[in-house]
Amino acid sequence: MSSPDPLPERAADTTAEQPWPVRLLSLKIADYVDKMSPLWVEGQVVQLNRRPGAPTAYLTLRDADVDMSLSVTIRVTALDAMAAPLTDGARVVIQAKPTFWTKRGTLQLDARQIRPVGVGELLARLEHLKRMLAAEGLFDRERKRPLPFLPRTVGLICGRASAAEKDVVENARRRWPAVRFDIRQVAVQGPGTVPEVTEALRSLDAEPEVDVIVIARGGGSFEDLLGFSNEALVRAVAAARTPVVSAIGHDVDTPLLDFVADWRASTPTDAAKRVVPDVTEERATLQTGRDRCRRVVAGRVEAERRHLTALMSRPVMADPHAVLAVHRHELGSLTHRARQRVETSLHRATDQVAHLRAQVRALSPQATLDRGYAVVQHAGGHVVMDRAEVEADELLHVRVARGDFGARAVG
Repeated sequence: MSSPDPLPERAADTTAEQPWPVRLLSLKIADYVDKMSPLWVEGQVVQLNRRPGAPTAYLTLRDADVDMSLSVTIRVTALDAMAAPLTDGARVVIQAKPTFWTKRGTLQLDARQIRPVGVGELLARLEHLKRMLAAEGLFDRERKRPLPFLPRTVGLICGRASAAEKDVVENARRRWPAVRFDIRQVAVQGPGTVPEVTEALRSLDAEPEVDVIVIARGGGSFEDLLGFSNEALVRAVAAARTPVVSAIGHDVDTPLLDFVADWRASTPTDAAKRVVPDVTEERATLQTGRDRCRRVVAGRVEAERRHLTALMSRPVMADPHAVLAVHRHELGSLTHRARQRVETSLHRATDQVAHLRAQVRALSPQATLDRGYAVVQHAGGHVVMDRAEVEADELLHVRVARGDFGARAVG
């Protein structure tokens, strides 16, 4: 009988024909985890279990921003060494060695030391994050967008059945009764704050009808509001295309969300006043504008009426024909002068024509004939200019003042 094939040494060498059994995988993970060095880890204490007389206490260490936790074992002496008793909800840093329980397949931490995270240290971390984000330009005034005058829909992110929701909705509807809301109720405290608020923000930002988004929460302790200073949430607000209003806590509370938002409201009530106008004030402003326009138009009409009355009171408007009479007289005078000039020119031209006619008549051949002269022509019509041109017995044509006749030349 042949011996079974040896199991692969590495995870990469496993196949469907040669898999690792669960026990071997657990041993491999335990061996890998056991090689890890002790480390410091930060979280929030929940479910602290300390039994009287037991040397070891048990607690759950939860991430402050996301819903993730690990089991921790710690010696009671380490807890007793703390300056103040450890309570649920406290933020701590723990020096621990990771261990893997092969039978249960679970990872837990074996704590060596535990220290509380004070408010001063948290403030220092937030200040460092604030400077880093400011250096990237996320808080610059130039990138902040103006809020719409009258949004079609207001997106509201708030706690479930919270007073902040009531304050925003009631005050906004008191100012503008027709305002519409798209409300997303999320966790506003604890590990679910960051993922739920971020997801609600992205969902509302994708809605085309939502013109402004309000993130609202009532007051609370410094630790309760830490989720609204989370870097991931701050960057999500910076990336949103829709203007965002931050209304977290009271006026003295300043989470990092206030610096990246397009508008910071001191309270949820103040946010309601920022996102919608007051219908009473707008009506009063509209009425004031209408009254001003009416006064301006009435004043202009009255001024034009006075100007028209002044024009109508002038003499030329009282007797419009007077202006025409002056021009008619002037036109008649010019017409008479023009006629006289034309007649004078005609008389002069007539005299000149008569004089020229007399001159022409006196110089005409007929006038010469009338004085007893005659014109003698050859038979061909040429005028006789010289006696030598006439031959004996030539028939000549003689023209006198009143008629003509033939004559024959004699030698």
